[in-house]
Amino acid sequence: MKTAIAKVLLALGLGMAAAPMFAAEIVVIVNPKNPATRMFSEQAGQFFLGKSTLFTPIEHTDGPLRNEFYKKVLDKDATQVKAIWSKLVFTGKATAPKELSSSAEVKKAVAADVSAIGYIEKSQVDDTVKVILTVQ
Repeated sequence: MKTAIAKVLLALGLGMAAAPMFAAEIVVIVNPKNPATRMFSEQAGQFFLGKSTLFTPIEHTDGPLRNEFYKKVLDKDATQVKAIWSKLVFTGKATAPKELSSSAEVKKAVAADVSAIGYIEKSQVDDTVKVILTVQ
Protein backbone atom coordinates (compact mmCIF):
# COMPACT_ATOMS: atom_id res chain seq x y z
CA MET A 1 0.00 0.00 0.00
CA LYS A 2 2.78 2.46 0.92
CA THR A 3 4.53 1.69 -2.35
CA ALA A 4 1.38 2.52 -4.33
CA ILE A 5 0.96 5.83 -2.49
CA ALA A 6 4.62 6.66 -3.03
CA LYS A 7 4.25 5.95 -6.77
CA VAL A 8 1.19 8.22 -6.97
CA LEU A 9 2.96 11.01 -5.10
CA LEU A 10 6.02 10.62 -7.29
CA ALA A 11 3.88 10.71 -10.41
CA LEU A 12 2.10 13.84 -9.20
CA GLY A 13 5.40 15.49 -8.34
CA LEU A 14 6.84 14.72 -11.76
CA GLY A 15 3.66 15.95 -13.42
CA MET A 16 3.88 19.29 -11.63
CA ALA A 17 7.57 19.66 -12.39
CA ALA A 18 6.87 19.10 -16.06
CA ALA A 19 4.07 21.70 -16.16
CA PRO A 20 4.92 24.32 -18.78
CA MET A 21 5.88 27.78 -17.60
CA PHE A 22 5.08 30.89 -19.60
CA ALA A 23 8.41 31.82 -21.15
CA ALA A 24 7.79 35.24 -22.70
CA GLU A 25 8.47 38.44 -20.79
CA ILE A 26 5.28 40.29 -19.85
CA VAL A 27 4.89 44.07 -19.91
CA VAL A 28 2.13 46.37 -18.71
CA ILE A 29 1.14 48.92 -21.34
CA VAL A 30 -0.82 52.15 -21.66
CA ASN A 31 -1.66 54.53 -24.47
CA PRO A 32 1.33 56.73 -25.45
CA LYS A 33 -0.71 59.83 -24.55
CA ASN A 34 -1.30 58.54 -21.02
CA PRO A 35 0.78 60.62 -18.57
CA ALA A 36 1.97 57.54 -16.63
CA THR A 37 5.62 56.74 -17.27
CA ARG A 38 6.23 53.80 -14.94
CA MET A 39 4.48 51.82 -12.27
CA PHE A 40 5.26 49.24 -9.59
CA SER A 41 3.56 45.83 -9.76
CA GLU A 42 1.42 46.68 -6.72
CA GLN A 43 0.14 49.83 -8.43
CA ALA A 44 -0.66 48.05 -11.69
CA GLY A 45 -2.37 45.27 -9.77
CA GLN A 46 -4.86 47.73 -8.26
CA PHE A 47 -6.49 48.26 -11.66
CA PHE A 48 -6.77 44.54 -12.42
CA LEU A 49 -8.39 43.88 -9.03
CA GLY A 50 -10.93 46.71 -9.29
CA LYS A 51 -9.35 48.69 -6.44
CA SER A 52 -8.76 51.78 -8.58
CA THR A 53 -10.68 53.28 -11.48
CA LEU A 54 -7.96 55.66 -12.65
CA PHE A 55 -7.25 53.30 -15.58
CA THR A 56 -9.57 50.89 -17.41
CA PRO A 57 -8.11 47.37 -17.40
CA ILE A 58 -8.13 45.36 -20.61
CA GLU A 59 -7.80 41.65 -19.88
CA HIS A 60 -6.74 38.55 -21.74
CA THR A 61 -9.09 35.59 -21.87
CA ASP A 62 -8.00 32.54 -19.88
CA GLY A 63 -4.59 31.19 -20.77
CA PRO A 64 -0.93 31.00 -19.78
CA LEU A 65 -0.22 34.72 -20.22
CA ARG A 66 -3.11 35.69 -17.96
CA ASN A 67 -2.20 33.06 -15.37
CA GLU A 68 1.42 34.20 -15.26
CA PHE A 69 0.39 37.86 -14.96
CA TYR A 70 -1.98 37.04 -12.09
CA LYS A 71 0.69 35.01 -10.33
CA LYS A 72 3.50 37.56 -10.69
CA VAL A 73 1.61 40.86 -10.40
CA LEU A 74 -1.51 40.08 -8.38
CA ASP A 75 -0.13 37.16 -6.33
CA LYS A 76 -3.42 35.37 -7.06
CA ASP A 77 -4.76 32.67 -9.34
CA ALA A 78 -7.54 33.05 -11.90
CA THR A 79 -10.20 31.67 -9.54
CA GLN A 80 -9.36 34.25 -6.87
CA VAL A 81 -9.42 37.13 -9.35
CA LYS A 82 -12.73 35.93 -10.81
CA ALA A 83 -14.23 35.83 -7.30
CA ILE A 84 -13.07 39.40 -6.60
CA TRP A 85 -14.61 40.69 -9.84
CA SER A 86 -17.82 38.70 -9.31
CA LYS A 87 -18.32 40.40 -5.96
CA LEU A 88 -17.57 43.86 -7.37
CA VAL A 89 -19.96 43.37 -10.28
CA PHE A 90 -22.70 41.84 -8.10
CA THR A 91 -22.56 44.74 -5.64
CA GLY A 92 -22.55 47.30 -8.47
CA LYS A 93 -19.15 48.69 -7.49
CA ALA A 94 -17.48 47.93 -10.81
CA THR A 95 -17.87 46.58 -14.30
CA ALA A 96 -15.75 43.56 -15.20
CA PRO A 97 -12.83 44.28 -17.54
CA LYS A 98 -13.20 43.65 -21.25
CA GLU A 99 -11.52 40.35 -22.17
CA LEU A 100 -9.73 39.95 -25.48
CA SER A 101 -8.25 36.80 -26.96
CA SER A 102 -4.79 37.96 -28.07
CA SER A 103 -2.02 40.40 -27.26
CA ALA A 104 -2.61 42.05 -30.64
CA GLU A 105 -6.22 42.77 -29.64
CA VAL A 106 -5.20 44.03 -26.18
CA LYS A 107 -2.55 46.27 -27.73
CA LYS A 108 -5.07 47.67 -30.24
CA ALA A 109 -7.63 48.38 -27.48
CA VAL A 110 -5.03 50.10 -25.28
CA ALA A 111 -3.73 52.13 -28.23
CA ALA A 112 -7.29 53.36 -28.89
CA ASP A 113 -8.08 54.46 -25.30
CA VAL A 114 -5.92 56.88 -23.30
CA SER A 115 -7.33 55.55 -20.02
CA ALA A 116 -6.78 51.85 -20.81
CA ILE A 117 -4.16 49.60 -19.23
CA GLY A 118 -3.28 46.10 -20.36
CA TYR A 119 -0.52 43.52 -20.47
CA ILE A 120 1.09 41.75 -23.41
CA GLU A 121 4.24 39.88 -24.33
CA LYS A 122 7.20 42.23 -24.59
CA SER A 123 7.86 40.98 -28.12
CA GLN A 124 4.49 42.49 -29.19
CA VAL A 125 5.37 46.07 -28.15
CA ASP A 126 5.53 48.74 -30.82
CA ASP A 127 5.11 52.53 -30.91
CA THR A 128 1.30 52.34 -30.60
CA VAL A 129 1.65 51.66 -26.84
CA LYS A 130 3.91 52.68 -23.97
CA VAL A 131 5.47 50.20 -21.52
CA ILE A 132 5.13 51.29 -17.88
CA LEU A 133 6.14 48.04 -16.17
CA THR A 134 8.18 45.00 -17.08
CA VAL A 135 6.91 42.06 -15.03
CA GLN A 136 9.64 40.18 -13.18
